[in-house]
Amino acid sequence: MAGIELVSLLVTEYDPAIAFFVDVLGFELIEDIAAVSTRTGAAKRWVVVRPKHAHTGLLLARADSDAERAAIGNQHGGRVGFFLRVDDFDAQLARMRAANVMVLGEPRQEAYGRVVVFVDLLGNRWDLLG
Repeated sequence: MAGIELVSLLVTEYDPAIAFFVDVLGFELIEDIAAVSTRTGAAKRWVVVRPKHAHTGLLLARADSDAERAAIGNQHGGRVGFFLRVDDFDAQLARMRAANVMVLGEPRQEAYGRVVVFVDLLGNRWDLLG
């Protein structure tokens, strides 16, 4: 058996990213532990969040160089790069709107389900799928 366990997501700071994914999107905080320092000697944490009942999670990786900082919020060149499927689309969308998450346009029906694009706290585009 094989599968993708984690996908790295560059962040400016750990705690605001944790708050967004856990408090706003409803993810679980799986790990938050001190890790070996970065190549520049800065303190580093191993922070993993993931949607409830999911197998694949996000490794929140604090940017540690100018090149990494430049990629924050644009890890996919302005395209949708992440896809969050939820059981209750309307409830999740209402939760996100109540938290002032930027939602681009109105939900639409596609062959694969309801979809709307939203932007995370870093500027990355996501599809919310129901």
